[in-house]
Amino acid sequence: MPTFLAGYVDRAKLLVSRFSIAQRTIAVIGVALLVLGAIALGSWLARPQMSPLFTGLSAADASAVVEQLKSAGVAYELTDGGATILVPDDKVYAQRLAAASAGLPSDTSKGYTLLDKMGVTASEFQQSVTYKRAIEGELANTIGAMNGITASSVQLAIPKESVFVSEKQNPTASVFVKTRNGATLSDGQVEAIVHLTSAAVSGMRPEDVTVTDQNGKVLSAAGTGLTGGGAKQASEYEAKVSSAVGSMLETIVGAGNATVTVAADVANSTSEKMDETYTVPTGSPTGAETSKTETYADGKGGSSGVLGPDNIAVPSGAAGSGGYKLEETTKDNPVNKTTEKTVTPAGEVTRQTVSVALNQDAVTGVSADQIRSLVATAAGIDTKRGDTVTVEFVPFSKTGAAGATAALDAAEKEKQDQAQGDLLRTMIIAAAIVLAAIILVAFLAFRSRQRRRGMEDSGPIAMLETMSESEAQKLQALRSLSDPIALPFADPAHELPTAVLDLEEEPEADQILVERRRREIDEIVRSHPESAALALANLMDEASA
Repeated sequence: MPTFLAGYVDRAKLLVSRFSIAQRTIAVIGVALLVLGAIALGSWLARPQMSPLFTGLSAADASAVVEQLKSAGVAYELTDGGATILVPDDKVYAQRLAAASAGLPSDTSKGYTLLDKMGVTASEFQQSVTYKRAIEGELANTIGAMNGITASSVQLAIPKESVFVSEKQNPTASVFVKTRNGATLSDGQVEAIVHLTSAAVSGMRPEDVTVTDQNGKVLSAAGTGLTGGGAKQASEYEAKVSSAVGSMLETIVGAGNATVTVAADVANSTSEKMDETYTVPTGSPTGAETSKTETYADGKGGSSGVLGPDNIAVPSGAAGSGGYKLEETTKDNPVNKTTEKTVTPAGEVTRQTVSVALNQDAVTGVSADQIRSLVATAAGIDTKRGDTVTVEFVPFSKTGAAGATAALDAAEKEKQDQAQGDLLRTMIIAAAIVLAAIILVAFLAFRSRQRRRGMEDSGPIAMLETMSESEAQKLQALRSLSDPIALPFADPAHELPTAVLDLEEEPEADQILVERRRREIDEIVRSHPESAALALANLMDEASA
């Protein structure tokens, strides 16, 4: 072993020999943890980076792809419930080509691919059913691609076309979605599914789509739209109007002197209204006019008498007056036709009522009519649809106000007490840390001072008295020294060779004491060489005497 390495090994052995049993145990545990961490880090670095090979696979396709990967000896991982297969980055494209050559994935039971297998001999019923299944598959694939949805299924009910307009029915749809980790879709996502489905089928309205999740919860019901949508919209509208009216009244009558309550009726379904109006245009020319005139001046133009046999007129013998005249005029005037179709969406406010209560003990200078007029304007009251506004001056109960004030004061006091408690706790912790630091510094300073005081009071002689006999004999060579000399420093690389202990054997108590005294003597000799020389000389004189 090289000399410099032997020196470091000796130092390490000496350092370990000074450890107690607890320190050695901690050192062994630390080394073991370091080794385990290095092994874990090496295994993680050696692990290949995985990338998706296929996602959204069916169970049959996933099984076929896994069998192909096993036969090829390629490592893989399954995630997302087995629908996603991960392989190493350098194997992705090669395995995709291999899967494509094997016809994988082969699940083509959805979408317009169904129409590719239809032959020319398919009946009209088969064509209609296959086309409906294709639309259902395409919608299911599109909905399943949304964020948070793992699987979806769409069922369409498309009625047969009829020549009778009165028997026409709208198509309906049922959508089933399965969300990731049982999460619930937001209203925006449900609305997107509803509109996406209704827009894909001719004649389908958003109200004709029903959406449910894997928990059996109806997210959108047919005929009503989003479940709870009307109630939610009504609550939001009431809160908005109440906040606006309340802010206005607080500015007029002061805070806490007015209470506003709004009740709104919101339509849960859409409605359509068709109006046709016909009007005569003013100042417009006549579109078409027909005139017919008949005149018989000689008295023979007209026939008189009664019908006889074979529908032949028989003269009555009476002479005609000769004054017959007939005029007919037909005019076709253009007429304006106005057709108006009104579609009322779900969520429209059909009626609302606003109730305002004012504190009669605090509100002065305003009348109920003024407040009613302001509230009607701020809330958008429409009397034609039955909206009403009620304003009353009533005495407000002070019990609730006192209780609310007491609760607010109690909450504020509790908050202050909590803040003070947190501050006191922080101060106590900081004081404890500072006190512990002060005690530690004082202990170290006191220990150092005691060590220096012991050296000054007893001197090196008291410490040298504990030396063994063999060590004293080695100092006999210094008896002839009359002048104090500086003792040479020991080589750090070979310092205290007798202190190198076997790590497997526990040193005895006498050996530990000898090594401790030897180290203390070396320290004294290095720090006070003159005093050490004098002490050794005096010791030898005393021994000779």
